[in-house]
Formats: sequence, C-alpha cells, structure tokens
Amino acid sequence: MQDPSAVIFSNDTFYAAFSGKDMKAMANVWWHGETISCIHPGWPPLFGRKNVLASWRAILSSENSPDIQSQNAVAHLFNDTAYVVCHEIVGTHALLATNVFTLDSGRWHMVHHQGGASAPLPREETRTNVNRLH
Repeated sequence: MQDPSAVIFSNDTFYAAFSGKDMKAMANVWWHGETISCIHPGWPPLFGRKNVLASWRAILSSENSPDIQSQNAVAHLFNDTAYVVCHEIVGTHALLATNVFTLDSGRWHMVHHQGGASAPLPREETRTNVNRLH
C-alpha cells in the first residue's frame, strides 16, 4: 500500500525547489522520461523534458522569479499515479495548481504541472489533506 504522505512530500519538494530557485532540485523533482508537460499561467503548453526544464531554468534564473508557497494540498492516489491540487501563494495572490506524479523506483516524480487563476482563498485555516481513491 502506498504512503500518500510521500506524494505530498514530493509536491512540497517541488515548491521548495521553486522558492529556493534551485534548478538542480527542480530537475530532480521531474520524472526523467520525455513524456512530461507543464503549463505555466499564460504560457502555451510545454512538452518534453528539455522544454519543461528550459522553462524552469528561465523562471528560476530571473530576478523577477516569484516567492511562492503551496497551501491546502490535497493528494489523490491511483496505483502508481497521483495528483495533487493545491493553492500557490504568490505575494497576496493565490493561483490554483494541479501537479501529477508517477511512482518510479519507489519515488514520486512530477510528470505534469499546471498553474492558473483561482477563486479567492477560503477563510478557513490552511490545511493539508490526503485522499486515497480506488
């Protein structure tokens, strides 16, 4: 049986790499296969490891790279695939993200990230949820 907290850990690792502007850690979060994709807010979809990592290199090396934090992460597991829906907090703005992971060699690796507009955050306390679906 999979440990759902490991998916949340991988999701948190992604945001730590992003906020720390750590390209090596960012590259390590992503699956090493070619069938990965990323949709940054306002960007066209990017496909393939080379294109996805080039986009992150550009974002992380920019002096305008935002400080970002993940909140309200909810994980859903389906065998060796999982996805996390969470809020991305950028300054006083909130985006909504979907991050998809695959289990490879005992570790969850990101295969897709999409961030976009979100309704205002609910007033309730920040929390992390983990849901297991069959």
